[in-house]
This record gives sequence, structure tokens and C-alpha cells, in this order.
Amino acid sequence: MDEFALIRAFVAKLPPPGADVLVPIGDDCAVVKGGPRLAVTTDAAVEGVHFRRDTMSPPQVGYRAMAAAVSDIAAMGGQPAWITVALAVPPSWPEDDVVAIYDGVAEAAGAFGASVVGGDVVSTQGPLWMSITAVGRVERPITRAGARPGDVLFVTGNLGGSAAGLDILLGRRAGSAISQAVLVERHRRPTPRIAFGLEAARLGATALDDISDGLASELNEIAEASGVRLLFEGDRVPIQPEVTEYARAVGKDPLEYALFGGEDYELVGTAPRDVFARLLAVAPVVGTPITAIGRVEEGDGVVMRRDGKLSVVARRGYNHFER
Repeated sequence: MDEFALIRAFVAKLPPPGADVLVPIGDDCAVVKGGPRLAVTTDAAVEGVHFRRDTMSPPQVGYRAMAAAVSDIAAMGGQPAWITVALAVPPSWPEDDVVAIYDGVAEAAGAFGASVVGGDVVSTQGPLWMSITAVGRVERPITRAGARPGDVLFVTGNLGGSAAGLDILLGRRAGSAISQAVLVERHRRPTPRIAFGLEAARLGATALDDISDGLASELNEIAEASGVRLLFEGDRVPIQPEVTEYARAVGKDPLEYALFGGEDYELVGTAPRDVFARLLAVAPVVGTPITAIGRVEEGDGVVMRRDGKLSVVARRGYNHFER
């Protein structure tokens, strides 16, 4: 396997860079036309932690890693523009499989409206890992710290599908074959909510976060950063229908997948009531359903009301360093 031949193979798969890329891949640095505000994020994908070779094909690995990074830009209310990809390759990966990762990278770049402008490729004794740095343009950044008492608490899309899909990929098969296929696809190919994030920024949402570590974790992040209490209705959390079928088949509460499963890459946010009404109106236009699940109150922490009972919801999503 030759480093420079790999780079040439990677570059050959990428779509042409946009007009805002002044110096593309091939020099010491890329040069791009920036803007008044840029959002920058880095996201890693490590074999054995974020994916397994028996559950994800090489293109799926590339696509999903890109989606995870771009979702952070969406949560800031930004438009992804430029991507760099660092890749560490162990001897156990054949060259064709390594190059195929870039099929997914290239597909994602085209789908998300971003240009891959550089990166690095190195050898390692294992496992394979990718590091994606995404840069986006943002006119009005939406942080986790802006939620205010009286705001509506909302989420986009449906939750729980990625975690249930991973369960199926790991061998816990239950429910109909069609539902299993839908959930597996949900895990392998998440959809960052870029267009909705842009509208949320334009219309005046007060806080936004992407659901990477589970709804419970992200709610706690917003509550802590904003210095408020979030009260939500457990029965209002939108759960993917196939998750409900699957959870019943395995004897599990579907809400568990939504709260603690993670990797749905939907958005959770807050907005004043008039802003939320406008978001409801624009949601069908950008193809992103949204659901009000609760409200922001004075206080701290996250509280769920379900079946008439209140309970504190702790941060219990995925933690890389929890033992």
C-alpha cells in the first residue's frame, strides 16, 4: 500500500471543489474564501468503538463519519462548506477497502454541500480510525446556552432508530424483516438536519444541540449550559414506529432507545413560542418534522413527566471514558 497512490485514489473519488476553494487538495494547505463567522468541529470514528467491519461496509463507514461531523455544524445553525479527512490505516485493511471508504466520503460531501479540501493518511498498527474536521459558514450561531424560561422545548424527526438498528446488527434480531431493515439503515445512514438548522438560526431559536449521545444527555447539556430546568413529557417524545415494534418484541421500553441510545443525529432545541410557531410552518418545506416535547423553566436539571409522575432524567448516554 503506497501513501501517495492512496491519496491520488481518494482525490479521484471526490466531486470537484466549489468556487470558494481557491487552492484545493495537493498543496501544503487548502485556501478557501471564508466569511464573517465560521463554525469548526472535529469528529473521530474509531474501529471497534464507532463501527465494526462486520456491521458496516467501507463506504458506510465514510458516509457515517461525515454525517456525524456535519451534524455538529447543523446544530450551530451553519452550512457545512469544507472538510478535511485524516485516516490511519492498519495492515489488516486491504487497499481496495481503504479506498472504498472515500466512496462514502464523496457521496456525503455531495449530499451535504461541502468540499473535501485536504487531510492526511498514515499507517497504524490498529485499529483504523478517521478524524473529520468540518468547517461551516454561520450567520447567527445557536449555542446550548441560550434557552430561557418560557421557551418551547422541541426535537426534530423521530428518535431511537439508530440504537435499535445497532442492536439488530449485533445479532439481537426481532420484529419484522422490513422493520429490521429500516432500523439498520437508520443506524448506517443518518441525515444531518442542515436545512432545519439554518432556518432555526434565521428565525431565532434560542438553543440547539444534535442528538449524538442520546436525548437525555443532550437535554442535560442544554440545561447545564443555559442554567435552566427542562421539563418534558415522556409520551410526546417522537419515537420511530419501527423502534416501537422492535422494542416490544425484545421486551424493552421504546423510550429507552430514544433517551439513552444516541447517534440519531436529530436536533433538540428551544425557542420562544412565536418562533416555534414559525418553525412549525417551515418544517415541511425543509423536510424536517418537529415536535414540541416540553418547556424551559427556572431551576436546573432535566425532569420528565410520564403517566402523571415526575422523575429526574440524568445524563446517561454514551460516554467514551465511563467504566
